[in-house]
Amino acid sequence: MADLITIEDPDDPRLRDYTGLTDVELRRRREPAEGLFIAEGEKVIRRAKDAGYEMRSMLLSAKWVDVMRDVIDELPAPVYAVSPDLAERVTGYHVHRGALASMQRKPLLAAEELLTTARRVVVMEAVDDHTDIGAMLPLGPQKGAGQRVAIFEDIVDHANLGAAFRNAAALGVDAVFLTPRCADPLYRRAVKVSMGAVFHVPWTRLTSWPKDIELFRRQGFVTAALCLGEKSITIDELAARRYEKLALMLGTEGDGLSIDALRAADEWVRIPMAAGVDSLNVAAASAVAFYATRL
Repeated sequence: MADLITIEDPDDPRLRDYTGLTDVELRRRREPAEGLFIAEGEKVIRRAKDAGYEMRSMLLSAKWVDVMRDVIDELPAPVYAVSPDLAERVTGYHVHRGALASMQRKPLLAAEELLTTARRVVVMEAVDDHTDIGAMLPLGPQKGAGQRVAIFEDIVDHANLGAAFRNAAALGVDAVFLTPRCADPLYRRAVKVSMGAVFHVPWTRLTSWPKDIELFRRQGFVTAALCLGEKSITIDELAARRYEKLALMLGTEGDGLSIDALRAADEWVRIPMAAGVDSLNVAAASAVAFYATRL
């Protein structure tokens, strides 16, 4: 059973995990380096715990102590009780969900190891916010397919990444691969938007892109790049080919997939759209892709 510790000083060193949560660059550097991430809200905290992540501590406002009592009683991690005002001073924003937890990261599997054990796979790289990527949307085999993989090239917006993970979890994707410049899926906003789905979809990070495309090819995957190129086939044509193993590649919103990624792909694919629209936000595109390629 954890001890409930009341803290009134925002500079208390025991609260270090929670300081400056609005400083994105600080968190990007510090959280992975120190092996921690922040879970926000009751549901997310519980999902992280249930997924086997070790809790370092919890930061709770008074009204959330009873709500989280079963977790407090179950885990040995210290629990810091603070006022809403102090929580805001420590974190730098209004903690409207009233509950934060500092969690310990798990070691990542090597990409090839995860690829060989996953039944279906999603690969993500980096995508900026408020831009379009629907043209890159991959739709692959339907009934009778064996494995599916999605490759996101350079998704850097945490909200987009979190939403994509949530889509992956909801629509039966078995694993996610992140390219080197992709955002951190365990950053607070990505975790929050995913509603904790990032804890339940196996993922790892590629180390050399697009050279790592050979990892998928060696495992028998056909790589399909979503783009508006003249030689692109439609998603319906791709689905009709019923590839047993298909890697779906989605690129950055503004420019789409990189030239090198396009050159390395086996197929180019486009999604037909109406009303002169040629693309979708990457999160929306991922939802359509995952749904269309479901078994």
